[in-house]
Amino acid sequence: MERYKRPTEEPETDPQAEKKAVALQYDQARDRAPRVTAKGRGYVAENILAAAQRSTVPVYQNKTLVNMLMALELDREIPPELYHSIAEVMAYIYRMDRARGERQQEKKS
Repeated sequence: MERYKRPTEEPETDPQAEKKAVALQYDQARDRAPRVTAKGRGYVAENILAAAQRSTVPVYQNKTLVNMLMALELDREIPPELYHSIAEVMAYIYRMDRARGERQQEKKS
């Protein structure tokens, strides 16, 4: 079984810290870079995370990255300075999704 290197997560460790969440979307045909499609704090962040869980969208926790993404406007492409960080996360998620699909195909066989 092939192991995938997971980008280093940096979850918030302060239980009193306000919850933050940012959702990204990338359409290769339309976008040059991923776009911020949702962001929020507190209750809104909890709703974003709940929607991700319901849709089985992977959640990556990195308090530094989320703070940088929170500063962006909605529907804005991420700046070039964040390409490397976001590319690592998206590549990892892509490999996870592909491996999950292969396991589901094996179960059907």
